[in-house]
Amino acid sequence: MARLRLDDPDLPLADLMRAWPQTIPVFVRHKMLCVGCLISPLHTVTDACAEYHLNEEDFLAELRQAAELG
Repeated sequence: MARLRLDDPDLPLADLMRAWPQTIPVFVRHKMLCVGCLISPLHTVTDACAEYHLNEEDFLAELRQAAELG
C-alpha cells in the first residue's frame, strides 16, 4: 500500500484524519463539520476549503503544523 501524504490533493478527509488525528482540532477550530461527516471519505482538503471559503494554502499549512506536533 502506498504511503499517505498529507499534501496529496486526492487524499480523502477521512483518511487524513485517521492517519493524523492531531489535525482534527484544526477542522474544529475553523468550525468545519468534516469530523465524522458521511462525506469525509469522498471530500478532499480542496473540496472542504471551497465549501467553507478558506484559503487552501493557509489551511494546509495549519494541517502540516498540527501533524508535525503530533
